[in-house]
Amino acid sequence: MSNKKKKKLTPAQQQYHSFSKAREPQRPVLLNVIRAFSAGGTIYLLGQFIQDFFLWNFNFTEKTAGDPTVAVLILLSVILTASGVYDHIAQWAGAGTAVPVTGFANSIASAAIEHRSEGFVLGVGASMFQLAGSVIVYGVFAAFVVALIKTILTLLGGS
Repeated sequence: MSNKKKKKLTPAQQQYHSFSKAREPQRPVLLNVIRAFSAGGTIYLLGQFIQDFFLWNFNFTEKTAGDPTVAVLILLSVILTASGVYDHIAQWAGAGTAVPVTGFANSIASAAIEHRSEGFVLGVGASMFQLAGSVIVYGVFAAFVVALIKTILTLLGGS
């Protein structure tokens, strides 16, 4: 808490704040970073194996192997979410599972599973994109801004 906010607190509030801060459990930051890095790295390594599988067995190019690789990772994430395994992995790994595309698929699938009793349209359809909707909106907006900048630079003579 900043010093400006502490000064506005009453003495009883300041005493409670110091009391609660002393009893707050310490977070193992280094362990959490190692877990997130290893989980995210494992997901990316799995993605590389899947991409290599498409390259070697189906004669995809580097450019065309990306789409089916992402689709397989999303499918695996949805299957693990539906079976309840993804939640245990995410609890252990923290942000390591939230950053890759699998975390995005998990957020959509878990919302759909949670609201399936309300029906397909009002439950699954409406709730599925509640959390993921903001990600989609900001992703599309960021892509638009990048494309606009690239177009302007190309028109100005850049390559």
